[in-house]
Amino acid sequence: MKSELGGGGAGFSRYVAGKKRAAYGGEEGARYAYAADVAMLNAFRRMKPVELAASSTVRMYKDVYKNQLLGTTIKVTERQFPSIYSIARECAETLDVAVPQVYITNSPVVNAYTFGTNDDAFIVVHSALVDHFDADELKFVIGHETGHIQNKHVIYNTVLILLKTAASFLRYLMPPAEVALQAWYRRAEVTCDRAGLLCCGDLEAASRTFLKMACGSKKLYEELDVDEYLNQADEGREGIGRLTELFASHPYLPKRIEAMRVFGESELYRRAIGAGEDGLTMEQVDDRTHEIIRIVKAHKTHQAEQAEKSEDEEDSSVD
Repeated sequence: MKSELGGGGAGFSRYVAGKKRAAYGGEEGARYAYAADVAMLNAFRRMKPVELAASSTVRMYKDVYKNQLLGTTIKVTERQFPSIYSIARECAETLDVAVPQVYITNSPVVNAYTFGTNDDAFIVVHSALVDHFDADELKFVIGHETGHIQNKHVIYNTVLILLKTAASFLRYLMPPAEVALQAWYRRAEVTCDRAGLLCCGDLEAASRTFLKMACGSKKLYEELDVDEYLNQADEGREGIGRLTELFASHPYLPKRIEAMRVFGESELYRRAIGAGEDGLTMEQVDDRTHEIIRIVKAHKTHQAEQAEKSEDEEDSSVD
């Protein structure tokens, strides 16, 4: 293995930049995290019965699911899929966490997800995603999933997955629990898009991943235009139909690109990629992000005001 200081001045610059990036991460969470995500997650953790039930349920299902993975997927190691392993290792170094376990599963769906517990998490990458994405785009995706691990999202992320595929004895929990978890998870996705961007260091590549997920056709990728795609988001900001996003686990893709672009203007990100010391504070980034991803805009009707108030309360920290 080459020394990380190898390659003369350029090698040393990369080494220093890597150390700067690592300083923004750590096993206990990260400075880049979206404050609304952190506030809601902390509120869940303070509900001890909920925390205990979530942990117990996930631990029961995790072992079964992991055994299925070992029998039906292929584990990424230094000897097996070394290019993917190298990406996972780079992401771990950037975020200053342990190298995550990654598995490749045979699926035509362009997707990746994280499953398990906060102490034993693993990332599942669909084969179609590997085929459709280049190295920088894969780095964004794996960095995003590693962000879930770093920010201790995995327990509740897994509970949400289980609720969506729940056995009948869990279905009575679904309406209240799933809506609450999805409200949090939309904010958690913003945090992890930031993690992915820090890992790949390329806003254009990160944006392409969303376009490719939205399109799904290799033949049409070259004809995609990010700005044109974002324009269509404005068409969905008005009218009752926008409320359907309240029942989604992810912010709609145009919103995620816009929110990620705002983070790209932050002092934290610009320092991480060596682009200067200036930029938005994280508080400014979060304020702008809130306006982008919120579902109910202000002062349309009394009902809209009430819905907006409820959404703001979700984003506020709990004493």
